[in-house]
Amino acid sequence: SDLQKQAERGELLQPLIFILLVSCSVLLYFKVSLMDPVFVKPEEEAEVYHFMNGRKCWVTAQVPSNITLRRCGYCLVKQPMRAKHCQLCQHCVRRYDHHCPWIGNCVGERNHPLFIVYLSVQLLVLLWGGHVAWSGLHFEQSWDWLKHNIVLLVSFLLIVIFTIVVLLLLISHLYLISSNTTTWEFMSHHRISYLRNSELENPFDQGVVLNLWRFFC
Repeated sequence: SDLQKQAERGELLQPLIFILLVSCSVLLYFKVSLMDPVFVKPEEEAEVYHFMNGRKCWVTAQVPSNITLRRCGYCLVKQPMRAKHCQLCQHCVRRYDHHCPWIGNCVGERNHPLFIVYLSVQLLVLLWGGHVAWSGLHFEQSWDWLKHNIVLLVSFLLIVIFTIVVLLLLISHLYLISSNTTTWEFMSHHRISYLRNSELENPFDQGVVLNLWRFFC
C-alpha cells in the first residue's frame, strides 16, 4: 500500500516526531499548570533548607543578619526567604518567580524547571510549524492567490508572533536562572529587604555553571 511504501522510505518519521512533540507540549502544559509550585504551609518553619546526601542542610546566602523574615499580611504565614504571596493563587509561594496567565498558575520552586522544559518544547513545535506553513506558501500577486491562501498566511503570521514571544521569554528566564535570580527579584530588587540591604548585588549568585546545575539538577 502507499502508506507502507511511505513508511519504508521514512516519510512518516517526521510527522510522527511532530505529533510526539505536540503531545509532549500538551502534557507538559497540564503538568505545569496543575503542579503545586510549593505553596508555603502554616506549619512550616521560616528557615530555608534542602536535603543533601540524606541530611538536612541549611541554605546559606550572604545576606545581612539583621533582616527579620516577615509574616505575610494576607495569609499570615511566616514567609521563607525568596517567597512571595500571590494574590491570584491566594498563597505564598516558595522561590516565587511570577504568576503566569498562560498556564494559570504560579511559577515557583517546584515547577520552574519544568516550565523551562515546556517553553523549550513549545518553541520547537512553533519553529517546526512555522517551517511547514512557510513551505506551503508560494507567493503570487493576485487576489485569487490571497483568497485561497489567506488562512495559511494568517496562521504563519500568528506562529511567527508566538515564536518571538516564547523565544524572548525563554531567553530571559535562562539569563535569570544563570544568575540565580527570579523574575520577581529582578523586577523588584529595590523593594525586597534582603536584596536592598545586602552588601552584594545578588547574594544568591554562585557562578553560572553552579547556578544552572542546582536549578536543573
